[in-house]
Amino acid sequence: MQFLPTTFTAVIIRHPLPPGGAVPLSLYNPHDAIYAAAFELCDNGARDGHDLRSAIFAYNHADWYVDQVLKQAVQYSEPTPNTSAECSTVQSTVQPGTEDFSSAALTAVAFACAQIGKPYMWGGNGDPGFDCSGLTHAAYAAAGIQIPRTAQTQYDAGPLLPATAPLQPGDLVFFGTPNNVHHVGISLGGTVMVDAPDVGRSVTVRDFRGFPDYAGASRPAY
Repeated sequence: MQFLPTTFTAVIIRHPLPPGGAVPLSLYNPHDAIYAAAFELCDNGARDGHDLRSAIFAYNHADWYVDQVLKQAVQYSEPTPNTSAECSTVQSTVQPGTEDFSSAALTAVAFACAQIGKPYMWGGNGDPGFDCSGLTHAAYAAAGIQIPRTAQTQYDAGPLLPATAPLQPGDLVFFGTPNNVHHVGISLGGTVMVDAPDVGRSVTVRDFRGFPDYAGASRPAY
């Protein structure tokens, strides 16, 4: 959200942020920064959709910046009917049973991909929605592999991959720090994952390249 440290500090003094971000709060954590930016925009007059342009201008006094942000907002709000394309590609091209890929991993990926569009639900195990670790737990249960229930315990259970190891479909990808893992997704290979992002959102496919707190990956289907 491109916060200056002084601005971020002023916002979190005025507004307690919801749990789920970094400890301590961090302007570099997506959860913390996005909620803080929303509070800042509301404080500047954008509450209930009123005068969003002026609120953004108050944040950065440049018309080109306001135009760019509003253009990107429209793009982000447009439907993305091809979000499952990566899922289809993985399921049609990966050959289970090869020495470098597990059929259990493919089963877990297929399960996760089938959940796209289900709502995020804190503590959810699938009825009617999932949280991040509920999705990965259920995906591997569908493959006959029991993993712990929370993101931190899934990270702790491993087996963790070397930092330089290429990610394969079915690998679990973690975010946070080794002692404070706050999010997990299931890899489709490379930097693309299926995950249950956050409150108010749905299970989706995302590219996590550029996320500031990628903590590593594990391969439960060894």
